Amino acid sequence: MPMMDKRLSFWDMIPLGTLIGVAALVGMAFVPDLRPLEVFVALLTIVYTLFRTVVKLSDAEDRIAALKAPEKQVKVQPQGPSFQEVLRAIPEPVMIVAGYEPDDIAARWVVFANTAAQATFHMRGEGGSLVSAIRNPEVLECVDEALFGQVTRSVDFETTGGARDQFWRAFAAPLPVEGTMQRLALLVIRDETDIRRMEKMRADFLANASHELRTPLASISGFIETLRGPAREDEGARDRFLGIMGAQAERMGRLINDLLSLSRIEMSEHVPPSGEADLGQAVSDVVDSLNVLAQQKGVKLRLDAPQGRTLLYPVIGDRDQIVQVVQNLIDNALKYAPKGSMVSIELRFDLRLQDAAAVADPQASRLVLLRPDRNLHDWYARVTVRDEGPGIRREHLPRLAERFYRVEGQKSGDRLGTGLGLAIVKHIVNRHRGGLVVESIGAQGYSDEDLAHLERTNITNLPSAAPPATFTAFSVWLPQKGFYGVADAGPRLIESPAQPDSRPDTRNAG
Repeated sequence: MPMMDKRLSFWDMIPLGTLIGVAALVGMAFVPDLRPLEVFVALLTIVYTLFRTVVKLSDAEDRIAALKAPEKQVKVQPQGPSFQEVLRAIPEPVMIVAGYEPDDIAARWVVFANTAAQATFHMRGEGGSLVSAIRNPEVLECVDEALFGQVTRSVDFETTGGARDQFWRAFAAPLPVEGTMQRLALLVIRDETDIRRMEKMRADFLANASHELRTPLASISGFIETLRGPAREDEGARDRFLGIMGAQAERMGRLINDLLSLSRIEMSEHVPPSGEADLGQAVSDVVDSLNVLAQQKGVKLRLDAPQGRTLLYPVIGDRDQIVQVVQNLIDNALKYAPKGSMVSIELRFDLRLQDAAAVADPQASRLVLLRPDRNLHDWYARVTVRDEGPGIRREHLPRLAERFYRVEGQKSGDRLGTGLGLAIVKHIVNRHRGGLVVESIGAQGYSDEDLAHLERTNITNLPSAAPPATFTAFSVWLPQKGFYGVADAGPRLIESPAQPDSRPDTRNAG
């Protein structure tokens, strides 16, 4: 194609009439009778060549002026928008890329980029270098094949940004260009993050559901076989087995609800919330709703929060998801809190990131399960839920937010959890660009690592020292929009009602 373009441009610059005139002059030189006409033919050839040259120069000036002029606004309809305006209105990134030499990668220039492309790839204006906007080598290769190979291609690529990865698909197609060595290609980029998350959600749901539902289903099947056989006439065994089967069916229902809830949260995890929610009111509402469950277990709830009217200390977030986070943490604390103990909920505002993640008890094992990006927000609000249960050993802390993970040897009372509560908490907090930390002292005493740590901190007389009280505390911090200047908080003991008439919905707790 380039050689063909050069031949056409050569014959176009030397008119055919000029060649005929020169050939006629050469022929007349060899024929004596025609020599008197040589002067006339020569003058005619010169005049024709000059005329054609002037015409070509005029056409070249018109083309140069057209290149320097603003882009032509071709109308879709006589009274409608131009094609450029239509491309700018497309919600997906669209670019027109120009290239001249295949070996010069830096010479790929974006000659047009719509509004979505400028916002997505942080471009200034509608032009610029393609390499400065997109650095993925597969996408650049796809564009080169469209520019110089006249091949239409698509390629999938991924952009990583911490825990919030995005998946894209790029389409590149050549555009026809005449009378120039420049090559043009259309580049369209589609965000397929939601599609990928849905596919992963379906795969994870099937894998997790089939794995976790196998145990209760096997239990129910075994009891059914027993009721059909040896216990057919045993009314006591039948009632007992039916109660167990009902509990297993309830657990399967809670498991499915938690799996669906977790999948929905993961789908929107890469899109941070833009609204505001009153954290103090949300925490107070959850404490009041779970008070009945605490009264049934003989556990007291203590809320330590700033006193004031509602909507006084809003945080950036989704209220429903914040309520779910607090409910899961308090419900998890109630599972392991012994009878007669207390579960404390502490609420603090106006904290810097380092203060929100500060150590509360130097003797406790501590692990940051989720940390927000630095310099993303200036102020944070923190919710800490602490129980006086048996605690968690240090080796178990890294896996607490994994799906279906349960600490070996610990009992969660008469209501077995689904193992998804803390995973839901982590994903919600990650969507809110917040943080999650756990601190705990286990009941098994000191390990070798604990002894070494205590010796490094100059704590002596370990054999005669009383073991520290066991506890587990989860802290969540969420971003504030600004500094509030919150007054000192005061603890409030939540009294249980005398005659509870309903049980709160705690299906989403782990």
